[in-house]
Amino acid sequence: MDLSVIIVNWNTKRLLEDCLESIYRYTNNDRSLADARDDEKRGKNISFEVIVADNGSTDGSQTMVKEKFPKAKLILNKANLGFTKANNQGIKIAKGEYILLLNSDTYLIENSLEKLLDKARSIRGDLGAIGPLLLNEDRSIQQSVGFFPHLPQVFWWMSFIDDLPGGTLLKPYHVDHDSFYRKDQKVDWVTGAAILVPRDVITKVDSLDEKIFMYGEEVEWCWRIKNAGHKIYFTPTTKIIHIGRGSSRKIPTSAFIGEYKAVLYFYQKYKGKFSLQIVRLLLKIGALARIIVFGLLGRKELAKSYVEAFKAV
Repeated sequence: MDLSVIIVNWNTKRLLEDCLESIYRYTNNDRSLADARDDEKRGKNISFEVIVADNGSTDGSQTMVKEKFPKAKLILNKANLGFTKANNQGIKIAKGEYILLLNSDTYLIENSLEKLLDKARSIRGDLGAIGPLLLNEDRSIQQSVGFFPHLPQVFWWMSFIDDLPGGTLLKPYHVDHDSFYRKDQKVDWVTGAAILVPRDVITKVDSLDEKIFMYGEEVEWCWRIKNAGHKIYFTPTTKIIHIGRGSSRKIPTSAFIGEYKAVLYFYQKYKGKFSLQIVRLLLKIGALARIIVFGLLGRKELAKSYVEAFKAV
C-alpha cells in the first residue's frame, strides 16, 4: 500500500466528516463521491487507507464514521488518550509505505495525497518528513513550519524580532512571513496537522513521544528524524485547508500554555539544566511582554491568556 492517512478525533464530528469526505472525493475513483468537474483534481494512481483513532468521542463521531465511511479503519478508545498516543495507535496498524498524520480539522481541495506523495518520492535518499502548504479558510497562508527552538530562536520569538522584515534570515522558531511559503524549503520541523513520513524513517527513529499529550510533538519528532541523518521539507506543491486557529475566534489559551510547556520539555530532554533555566526565563519575559502589549492594545482576553502561560512556566 502506498499511503496510510491517520486522523485523531475527539468530538469533532462535523469537521471529521468534512475531512473524510474530501479525502475520498479527491483520492478515490468512485465518481459517486465527486462531481465530474472535479476529475482533474482527483488522484487516481495511489493505493491508500484511512485510519481514524477516536479518543472516546461522545458527539456521534464513531457512528458517523461507521455509517458514512465504512472503508475507514476505526480505533475506538474509551477515553481521550491524547494526540500522540492515538496517532501511535494508528501508526502501529498502518500498512502504507508512507504515513500521513492529518488533523480532523483539515480538508482537501485538490488531489493533495497524490501530489504530496509524488513530491516525497521525488526527493531521493534523505527524506525524513515533508509538509504541504496549509491555508486558512479564507485561503490566506497559515504558518506551519519553523526551526528548532535553540536559545537564539527563542529570544527572537519572545522579543518579536523575528516578526520584523527579514525575520526569516534568523531561522525563527515559527516562520510567519508569507514569502517563505512560496517555494520548496528545507526546515527543521513541519506541523503535525499535516506531516508525511516514510515508514522506514519511523522504524528507524520510533513514533511520537507519548510523554507529550499535545502541542510540540512534531518538533521533538523532527529533532529525532534530523539527528538520524534525514531532512525535513516543506512544499507548496499542494495545499490543504486547516481550520485550526485560523478560523477560531476563541483565544487558544491552552495552545499558548501547551506550546510553552513543549519548549520546556524539549530542553529537559535534549539540553542541559543551565539552558533550561535560561529558556524558562526567556519564556517568562516573553509572556510578560505580551501581557503588557496586549493590555495596552485593549486585548484583555489575549493578555489574560498570557498571564496563564506566564504561570505555567
